[in-house]
Amino acid sequence: MDMPRNAFKRALAAGEKQIGLFLGLGNATIAELIAGTGFDWVLVDGEHGPNDLRTIIAQLQALAAYPVSPVVRTLDHDAARIKQLLDAGAQTLMVPMVESADQARALVRAMRYPPHGMRGVGTAMARAARWNGVGSYFEHADAEQCLVVQIESRAALEGLEGILQVDGVDAVFVGPSDLAASLGHLGKPGHPEVRAAVARAIEQIAAAGKAAGVFSADPAVAAGYLDLGARFLLVGVDALLLRNAAVDLAARFKEGAAGSGASY
Repeated sequence: MDMPRNAFKRALAAGEKQIGLFLGLGNATIAELIAGTGFDWVLVDGEHGPNDLRTIIAQLQALAAYPVSPVVRTLDHDAARIKQLLDAGAQTLMVPMVESADQARALVRAMRYPPHGMRGVGTAMARAARWNGVGSYFEHADAEQCLVVQIESRAALEGLEGILQVDGVDAVFVGPSDLAASLGHLGKPGHPEVRAAVARAIEQIAAAGKAAGVFSADPAVAAGYLDLGARFLLVGVDALLLRNAAVDLAARFKEGAAGSGASY
C-alpha cells in the first residue's frame, strides 16, 4: 500500500491558492456533505469545535473519498495529543496560540520521529500507517507532515520573525479574532488596527518564503489578503452557514405568512 500524499502541503509549496471552510460541528455526515462542494481544504476544528479523537477520525474517514484536503486544528500544544492525531491519519495540523520560536521548534519535534523529533512509534494501531499496511511509512511519514502554526496575539506578532526561521514550520495562519482581543479590540476583528496588523503579518510571512493564511468571510477583504501574499484562506464556518440559512428561511416564510391577499 502506498503512502498517502499530502496534497495540501504540495499546493502551499507550489504557491497555489487554497480556499477552505471551518468544520466545527463535529459531525462526519456534515464533513462529507461539505467535501463535495468545491472547497480546496477544510479545517476540522479540535480547539473550539465539539470534537474528540473519535469524531475527528470519523470526519477524516468521511473526507478521504473526496478531493479536499483535511487540516486538523489541535486543542493545544500537547505532544501526546499531537501523536494521537498523527496516528489517526492527520497529515496537516494547525496549532493555535504559537508565540515563539521555541514553541514552534517543540511542535516540529512533536510531529517527527526520532532522531529529528520525539513522536512515539505505534504503527500497528495507527490509521496513518494503515495498520502497518504502508510498508514504507517510516521512510516518508515526516516528509508528508505539514505544520501550520497560528499567530493570534501581540506576543506572537513580536515573535513572528523567530517563528519564521524555524525549519519544519510549513505555514503560518493569522487568527484575526484572538488577535483583535489581544490588541484590545475584543469582538472587533475588522478594527483598522487589527486589519493593519494582519496585513503586515501576511507580508512578513510571504517575504520569508512561508505560506501565509488567514480567516475572512468578507470576499473583498479576502481578495485584499490574497493580493498581499496570502496563499490559503478560511472563508466560512459550517455552523454559521447552517444558522444563517435557517434564520433567512424562517424570516422569509414568516414574512410571507402575514398574508398577501392571494386566494388559493
